[in-house]
Amino acid sequence: MLEIIFLIALSGYFIQSVIFVIGTSKKFPKIKETQLPSATVIVAARNEEKNILRCMKSLDNLIYAEGKLEIILVDDRSTDATGKIIDEFICDKPKFKKIVTKKEIGMLKGKTNALANALDLASGEIILTTDADCEVNPLWVKTTASYYKEDVGAVNGFTTQDAKNGFGGMQALDFIYLLTVAAGTINLNKPISCIGNNMSYRKKAYQEVGGYENLPFSVTEDFNLLWSIYCLGKYKIILPLDKDALITSIPCSDYKSLYRQKKRWAVGGIEVPFRGYLVMAWGFLTNICVLLTPLFFSPVWLYLAVFKLAIDFFVLYFVHKQLGLTKNLKYFLHFQIYYLLYVIALPFILGIDRKVVWKGREY
Repeated sequence: MLEIIFLIALSGYFIQSVIFVIGTSKKFPKIKETQLPSATVIVAARNEEKNILRCMKSLDNLIYAEGKLEIILVDDRSTDATGKIIDEFICDKPKFKKIVTKKEIGMLKGKTNALANALDLASGEIILTTDADCEVNPLWVKTTASYYKEDVGAVNGFTTQDAKNGFGGMQALDFIYLLTVAAGTINLNKPISCIGNNMSYRKKAYQEVGGYENLPFSVTEDFNLLWSIYCLGKYKIILPLDKDALITSIPCSDYKSLYRQKKRWAVGGIEVPFRGYLVMAWGFLTNICVLLTPLFFSPVWLYLAVFKLAIDFFVLYFVHKQLGLTKNLKYFLHFQIYYLLYVIALPFILGIDRKVVWKGREY
């Protein structure tokens, strides 16, 4: 009986993995370089003195049409040297602007309020957002903007993380896996998630949903906005698998910060449409079966557990190869252990406590 349950769970897991790969591999047309719209990059930073300089240097190397790009850096009431570092770096760089979060827009909180402040000032037709701990590809804006055909309202991209050891490597593979799920569903017009450190959208679409102040508060403001644009019913939402739009972020430095990140995402994930719960349910059930394999050790259980590992590996191999990141697959077993544990643990954690701690603020 238990073997049948494992087989059913794994069958569903396999089918949805195939769907993710089909969606992720979808190709999209591009506009000509002469048609590229004006663009604004927004980075909201709070107490990022260790990371902001790396981020700004990469933004300064962006390749885009002269006069069509502006970069807004938001110092979200930092209590460290973030603001000073920004001032010193951008003093002779006219495409950069710095603002400090002062006004509260509606009932907005934290990062969402910081982004809304910047969006009030943004002049670009296309808004791109990334985080202060990210390093962008020089072609990031140009590549992302090239996907904005007239009917496209939002374009997301892939993010990986610095993979210098097993701890960072497992997070890097997790980012790619989660974004494969996001791309697979978004590109098949059934979005369930996204990650805001590589996100873009038409400012017109943002205004049409009423801005962040018109949306219910969420600790995952990125998907909240993406879903609202999707619900307008007039724009395509896409997530191309394009290595020229790849961003690299810094992994969490310790288990405490990693726990808080995953918990924040999980709390935000409660708001996903029903199909998102189906994806999570298949993952939860399949990983429970894998965890139980040593208790029911038999050739059938072992074969099924190995098949599950093979599914994940080939999904990740396909995406990593397209992004030029196959070297990170040496951390595949680290990722599998990490993925197994958090997929099983998170539902129980949320059942006990949904308080979110983020950048020194509680939600």
